[in-house]
Amino acid sequence: MTNYKHRISKKLHGVGLLLIASAIPITFPMSIKADNTLNNEVAQVTSVSQLSDVQPTDWAFTALQSLVERYGCIAGYPNGTFRGNRATSRYEFAAGLNACLDKINELISTGLADKVGKEDLATLQKLQTEFAAELTALKGRVDSLEAKVSTLEEQQFSTTTKLTGEVIFSAVGATGSNVGFNTPNVTFGNRVRLNFTTAFPNGGTLITGLQATNLGAGSLFGTSSLQSVLGYNDPASLNSSTVRTGTEVQFPVSPNNIEFQTANNGISLYKLLYIQPVNKNFIAFAGTNAEVTDAFPQISPLFDASQGSISRFGTAAAATRLSGGTSGFGLASAVGFIWLPSEQIDIRALYGNINAALPGNVGTSPVGSGAFGGSYIFSTQLTYTPVKSLALALNYAYSSHDINILGTGLTSQDINAIPTKNAGTSLGNRVNLNTIGLTMNWGFVPKVDLTATGSLIFANLNSVDANATFTSWMVGLNFKDLLAEGNRLGLLFGQPLNRSSLGGSQAGAGNNTTTPYQLETFFNFRLSKNISVTPGVFFVFNPEGLGGRPTTTVGVIRTTFTF
Repeated sequence: MTNYKHRISKKLHGVGLLLIASAIPITFPMSIKADNTLNNEVAQVTSVSQLSDVQPTDWAFTALQSLVERYGCIAGYPNGTFRGNRATSRYEFAAGLNACLDKINELISTGLADKVGKEDLATLQKLQTEFAAELTALKGRVDSLEAKVSTLEEQQFSTTTKLTGEVIFSAVGATGSNVGFNTPNVTFGNRVRLNFTTAFPNGGTLITGLQATNLGAGSLFGTSSLQSVLGYNDPASLNSSTVRTGTEVQFPVSPNNIEFQTANNGISLYKLLYIQPVNKNFIAFAGTNAEVTDAFPQISPLFDASQGSISRFGTAAAATRLSGGTSGFGLASAVGFIWLPSEQIDIRALYGNINAALPGNVGTSPVGSGAFGGSYIFSTQLTYTPVKSLALALNYAYSSHDINILGTGLTSQDINAIPTKNAGTSLGNRVNLNTIGLTMNWGFVPKVDLTATGSLIFANLNSVDANATFTSWMVGLNFKDLLAEGNRLGLLFGQPLNRSSLGGSQAGAGNNTTTPYQLETFFNFRLSKNISVTPGVFFVFNPEGLGGRPTTTVGVIRTTFTF
């Protein structure tokens, strides 16, 4: 813009109102007093000697000294400089003029009009006339800013707590029922999550999550769920099934006490977790409702129940699900740490217990009780990112189950009836699992990711010499920004968790299962920053490892709202 140095200085020289264009460190936004952040950018001075770059030999020194000491309407930068050698615009000049007008009006209103020279007043009137348009625009901008600030103050939720939300509408249809079962009707349901993230002065963060849903459960043990109507539900293992969508809750009952967890949009506490940084490389966390997926990085973009895969199989590797992921109502009590020894290495570990809040067994419930009893898990993950486009995650977990409470995805036939040759194993027969998982995500070309996962579970019964091995794997492709920015196409194929061998007293008993496979595709279409629609379909071949069953086809249209 035009430099007004010479014309303006000629008018103002000697009258103490020398707002010299080349000597004003005030830009328009810095002059807005309603903004505390911007006010911190400048510092009011009471003497020209406080300005390190203004010398008595400067041609404008006398006028600037009069302006600062008589009217106090010049501010310096935080480093004590004035920067008088820069040009200014008409709007910047108007901002400085407005500051002096406010100061002089303040003097007049307090009965100190005699402190203002007549020549100065006359000069001000001329400047007001010449810069009327800029002063009007300045006032309009300030008024607009004040209105916005007022609105924000009225509408803000909290100064320490941030509210985020997610609403999912899910329409689901399926065919390919088990022998003797009917084709289910098309369903339309929802899942709502509200997360309150509270920051504390010590750097700690408390996450409180509320959830309401009518997806997936329907009744105690999921007997009216989609997979139950299809004929692949396993009530004895709390609704384990490979024929499930990713947005369904893990358990239709509370994992703490085996009481019915209402699915008719009753509000529940699904997340309660406190995170405390110890130093820049070490973070501790603890909570009574937490999941491994909260603590362990899910490095694949497919592992996202709201924007990624539409199936339970595709939203997390089996080794992570074993650790309590995707439970929907939480792993219950957990404590652990995150250690970041370098930018490439991330090490995390936790101990979790599903029934830590119970001092004793609830009636005849088989879940056990106490922080170190019942069903519990030790889990750790090493994530290595050698380059931005490649991430590797190695997961290990040791878990001990009274029943299939930690969400392995195994059926009662698998986990509670391993000794098929020696009948008599009860639901409460304790099983110990050693689980190893490996996940890789590689952006091998721009905007295309390749994901591969593998899970291996070694299961042993406590009271019977019987063991089994279970395996799962998956490969997938994720295409980003397809057709438009923010869109995503996903393709995946793999083997859901399946019993591959028997050992101990069961060696040679036969596997009695057929290997299941799953094929899935989905397209995540971004309508806006906060709304997406994801149509998709997945096929389960030999569902639940049962040979001779028809292929199950599940179609999903998922709409996700985030705020």
